[in-house]
Order: sequence, then structure tokens, then C-alpha cells
Amino acid sequence: MSGANSPDILAAYDAIRSDKEEQNWLLLSYGATGNKLQLTATGTGGLSELTTQLDDSQVQYAYVRVEYANDAESKRVKFAFVVWIGENAKVMRKARASIEAGDVKKVLSHYSVELTANDKSDLDEQEVVKRLRKAGGADYNGGRG
Repeated sequence: MSGANSPDILAAYDAIRSDKEEQNWLLLSYGATGNKLQLTATGTGGLSELTTQLDDSQVQYAYVRVEYANDAESKRVKFAFVVWIGENAKVMRKARASIEAGDVKKVLSHYSVELTANDKSDLDEQEVVKRLRKAGGADYNGGRG
């Protein structure tokens, strides 16, 4: 396997899924040599903080908890799986990204949307929330995102 099932990655994943923990994202990257994934970073600043950690020279995988309100009465929590394919990543790493993402998805398995991005603007929080609302079925915002 890719190393995605290591104890530190599993612990970070569980923390993000927990309502009692502050962490709301994790980032996995390949080590300097080989094909083994490692936990690169975690954080509490949501999608905007996560995007600052993405490396243009790498293929990386992220898992993020997104909270948003449908109205004054409700708050929703959804999860997104992100496949980051940096513009300057090695060609073979880019080519294997979809296959390797399958191994990662076996570990980070509970999410509402999968986002594939190669530009940080692809991960704009408002756009991600729109996709999460659509994936959630009920949209009490009248389709206004």
C-alpha cells in the first residue's frame, strides 16, 4: 500500500471526523524518495489554510472538514477529499495520481465530494460549499449556493 494507512494518518483522519477535535484538515505528501505517503501537515484553519500548504511540485492528497450554514437555524458538516496535482509535479507521478488516489480513498473513505485541483483557485471555499450543498441533496438556500 501507499502508506496511507499509517497510524499517524489514521489518527489525524479520526481527529478531523470528530466533533470534539479542533483539527479540520490533513495533507498527505510523498517522501523525498519512494512512493510512501506521509502526513505532511494538519491544521485548524479550514480550506483556506490548507491551500497555503499545497506544493506546486507535488501530487498531494488532502481531507478537509467544511462547516456551513443553510439558514439561521442549521449548521452542516461535510467532508471533502482533495487530489492536488501540482503543475510542476513529475510526469509519472501525475500519471499515477488517479490509481494511487484509490489507495488513499480506501483509508480516507467518508466524504461527500472529491475535488481534483491543479490550481489553488479550484479550491475556492464558496465554490466548494456549493458543491457540498448539491451533494447533500437538500438545498434550503434556493439554489443560491
